[in-house]
Amino acid sequence: MTNCALASHTTSLNCISLSEADINKSVTLLKQACLDSGFFYVIDHGISQEFMDEVFAQSKKFFDLPTDDKMKLLRNEKHRGYTPILDETLDPDHQINGDYKEGYYIGVEVHEDDPQAEKPFYGPNLWPSADILPGWRETMERYHKEALRVARAVARIIALALDLDAGFFDKPEMLGEAIATLRLLHYEGANQFKGKISNPEKGVFGAGAHSDYGLITLLATDDVAGLQICKDRGAKPQVWECVAPVKGGFIVNLGDMLERWSNCIFRSTMHRVVLDGRERYSIAYFVEPSHECLVECLPTCKSETNPPKFPAVTCSAYLLQRYKDTHADLSTYGKHPS
Repeated sequence: MTNCALASHTTSLNCISLSEADINKSVTLLKQACLDSGFFYVIDHGISQEFMDEVFAQSKKFFDLPTDDKMKLLRNEKHRGYTPILDETLDPDHQINGDYKEGYYIGVEVHEDDPQAEKPFYGPNLWPSADILPGWRETMERYHKEALRVARAVARIIALALDLDAGFFDKPEMLGEAIATLRLLHYEGANQFKGKISNPEKGVFGAGAHSDYGLITLLATDDVAGLQICKDRGAKPQVWECVAPVKGGFIVNLGDMLERWSNCIFRSTMHRVVLDGRERYSIAYFVEPSHECLVECLPTCKSETNPPKFPAVTCSAYLLQRYKDTHADLSTYGKHPS
């Protein structure tokens, strides 16, 4: 059974080119996508295919390490480092175990002596030894920087689609001092984790159904399909559609924070990963505004007939609760490395 056999069909997504000269065309395509599903493709983003291939190759090198070596880099309270298989449970109501994936979090690098490091999502990253993985840190730091550039370019188009100034999200309290998190992901094949081909009816998933927490997510994948979206989470039965990988581009989706910000005008759509037994790699890049940013209904998204649906909340408070809700307590691993 293929993963797309568990979905009705492959969905069609709008494609946004960041080299498109006609900004109105990009805004129209993006706005339509955000109203419909909150998912779209982004191409011509300026990150070379050669470098993307290198990032995937370096990701594979890490996940190929012995488990003991990876566990020495177990994620810390700052959500940096390694997350083992089953660590995350994204859909506890429908999963019998956690997600059948392992991951690695890399955030904004802030030295531990910097006062900024006191903030929940800032601080030093955990890095594999250069003796074991030479050049690994440099590759990931470069990708982190490049992806943030792309995210800011996408955010400018989103701002225009919301009838805001193009630079609305560029302000320091927003993406000027972003909480940006790179997450490498590895879904093991059935030959490595026998019998763990996804089975939604039995509650077995590569990644359980969820919507992302923040502003936007840039997802790069290999050529193994697995991502599925459900445009109407309230439908019974739910209809799941496959999202095809896009070579050299990103699958971009909106997060709950932007849905909240836009007063539910833009969509944060539920999605999951369903595995057919093949090994799969992906690289997610989650972008949020600064810790102190107050997320409250945008002025262009409210009216007398459509008043704000949510109370204002700071970005960091919102994110901390969402991470706590989905990850295993670190104490379940015993004493982890400092």
